Amino acid sequence: MDITDVILNDHHDQRRMFAILEEMRGAAPADLAAVWGRLQILLEVHAKAEEELFYPELLALGTGEGGKDSPEDETTDAIHDHNEIRDAIADVGRHDAGSDEWWAAVAKVNEANSEHMGEEEREGLTDFRLHADLDLRHKLAVSFYAFEAAHAGGIKARDVDPDEYVEQNGPGSH
Repeated sequence: MDITDVILNDHHDQRRMFAILEEMRGAAPADLAAVWGRLQILLEVHAKAEEELFYPELLALGTGEGGKDSPEDETTDAIHDHNEIRDAIADVGRHDAGSDEWWAAVAKVNEANSEHMGEEEREGLTDFRLHADLDLRHKLAVSFYAFEAAHAGGIKARDVDPDEYVEQNGPGSH
């Protein structure tokens, strides 16, 4: 197992779930809400697992890739993206499943998440593959799967200040 593959697989699952949801137009609101609920959990738990496990290690080992000058830039951008996704997820909850407003809110989550995944795949994941050894990548993959399994029912989503995160998790902070 490799943490970069685990994250990429989660990204695939998220893309697949958005595609499934998009094909459910006209479905019963309860069915839409159920699928959305599962996708919401996937998104929120994945982001939290990255914040707990992946990004602290990237800060310690990375050098910057994919147009970013440093792992701090990669991480600050990713945490900002996670907050944007969380805020968009919260907006979905303000609308009735299946309504035009609900679909528009879901589309905003998909857009924010898709942008984030693309950046993360070009930047942080590439940086980590280049600088982390296979033993660490395996150890983090195991921990990531365990975290997701332990939180399969969901978590309370909370925005994180990107600058404070980098300060608290960067090299020399432990």
